[in-house]
Amino acid sequence: MTVTRSIREHLPAPLARTAGAVRRRLRGLRYSYAQLPAFPPVATTRVRMLVGPTNSAGQGHAWAQAAKTLADVDAVSFSLHRKGQFQFQNDYGVPLAWFGQPRWQRAQQQHVLASYSHVMIESLRPILGSRGYPDAAADIATMLDQGINVSLLFHGSDIRLPSRHAKREQWSPFTPGDELTERLEKQARRHAELIDSLGLPVFVSTVDLLDDVPDAQWLPVAIDPAPWRQAARPLFSGEKPVIAHVPSNAKLKGTEEIDAVLTGLHQSGQIEYRRITGVAHDRMPGVIGDADIVVDQLRIGLYGVAAAEALAAGRIVVSYVGDAVRHRVRSLTGREVPIVEADPDTLGDVVTGLIADRDAAAERAAAGPGFVAELHDGRRSAQALTSWLIAKEIL
Repeated sequence: MTVTRSIREHLPAPLARTAGAVRRRLRGLRYSYAQLPAFPPVATTRVRMLVGPTNSAGQGHAWAQAAKTLADVDAVSFSLHRKGQFQFQNDYGVPLAWFGQPRWQRAQQQHVLASYSHVMIESLRPILGSRGYPDAAADIATMLDQGINVSLLFHGSDIRLPSRHAKREQWSPFTPGDELTERLEKQARRHAELIDSLGLPVFVSTVDLLDDVPDAQWLPVAIDPAPWRQAARPLFSGEKPVIAHVPSNAKLKGTEEIDAVLTGLHQSGQIEYRRITGVAHDRMPGVIGDADIVVDQLRIGLYGVAAAEALAAGRIVVSYVGDAVRHRVRSLTGREVPIVEADPDTLGDVVTGLIADRDAAAERAAAGPGFVAELHDGRRSAQALTSWLIAKEIL
């Protein structure tokens, strides 16, 4: 934590907001207004959707593309570009420094209010600019006053209540007194209160989050399966089985336990373990496609974008999904999740079993591409958005 951030966190809230606004304005002076990307042209369709501003794992853009497949619907993705983070595809975005600039904020507000009939707010983050508010409530009020239909979308840690998760899941990474746990607990409770007070349609990207927002609708993550399928080599075609793990959030994924097990198998000569870090998303299909087994996570009890991508590549995916999520997916879709179940206690036995019976492992992997094609290629996401975007005729 920087000294300036530490000082701001100990200031009274009004002073902290003012200090933050001044800091963002000064940082923004480094940017030329002419450098900003142009706002997208206004569509002529009856429904014009905007989604943003987090574009987590590229899903904001993926859902916008899915929505555009619906009749008389256009959709645009907006994202905030943070220095040092990989940028996923979007229709337009701005650097963090400009997000706090009043000149850009006025232009963004004018564009949004004049251009869109529907706005989906990701993670309750402000979308009209950083104006010292902790969440998007002020932006939502402005848009509702202009007759815009607003919905909320949550990806995971933005609404998952750690204390509830810890009671439900044996392998939960959340423990009382832990800094991350306490921060996420506070955020999830604040967001839950806003959900209740706003009364807006709510979507969640993974089915486990329906425990935290029971009235929400599942909006399946969406990917383009083609590059993952095309980059994949035949399973077990190398000298040793290759097992990959991508520790995008090491604590939540259980990377410490995964490392311990897979490093041991690597050192014994049974596998080649690849811990994947620092790889841009557009290069990931080749990286995942060169593995035989992908271990996703062992702590949360879900499957998300990374698992769907590996399934699309026809890889053997190992993860802690949990009985509750499997049952829910089965109830909602009639499909079985084709991920091999494992937890911190069983990972070693699961992996060695897969290696010992490669035909059975390959058969499990073969179900992955079809599962993704049916549930996660964007078509079911578009269907989920229909209830919000397309008004039903009243007879």
